[in-house]
Amino acid sequence: MPDLKTLLARLKRHYGDPVLPPAQGPFELILWENACYLLTDERRREVFESLRERVGLSAAAILGADRNLLLELATRGGMRPQTRVFRWLEIARITMDQYGGDLDGILKEPYAKAKKALKQFPTIGDPAAEKILLYCGAGEGLPLDWNGSRVLLRVGYGRSQKNYGAAYRSIQAALAGQLPRGAAVLARAHLLLRQHGKTICRNNGPLCHECPLTDVCGFAQKISSGG
Repeated sequence: MPDLKTLLARLKRHYGDPVLPPAQGPFELILWENACYLLTDERRREVFESLRERVGLSAAAILGADRNLLLELATRGGMRPQTRVFRWLEIARITMDQYGGDLDGILKEPYAKAKKALKQFPTIGDPAAEKILLYCGAGEGLPLDWNGSRVLLRVGYGRSQKNYGAAYRSIQAALAGQLPRGAAVLARAHLLLRQHGKTICRNNGPLCHECPLTDVCGFAQKISSGG
């Protein structure tokens, strides 16, 4: 299992500094997570920025928006645009009803309480809630999506299991004591691992011959030996 600091340094040399989402604060970050489905980050950014420019990124603006306009924007986000519009409206409704239109106040709460508050919003489970808090500077640990988890599993962190939750917990246990300090550094670590999983360390057809981690990756060595 390679040292995490060394692994991240190699990824940074390969990809450069990762680009943080344009969303600011928990409300915008929840919308960012719900901007599109199974499309590129470029398309996600396009939908998100169109929502900012043509509607406004506030709970009141979304609730007051023309539903046909919301559907037009949601259609750019891929499959099931009607469901996406419903989720945008639900995000806005919860924010208005429970937080007076301002979700930033949850960042002053204890971490567990803030995380629980985020999980009541559409599509926000544990990893997404942890990531949002991390981007807001209130995070703990290193949240991982499926791409980042796959990278770490392949290089030797944790154990691959049929139950994703169990595999995720095993990765986090293996990371104990190796995490860099600071929310900003951890956010960039999350993004680097995600980018590597999306571009080279893919689920199907990984490009091991292009990977900067090949010499420390048990998966790549198994593939090269025909195992």
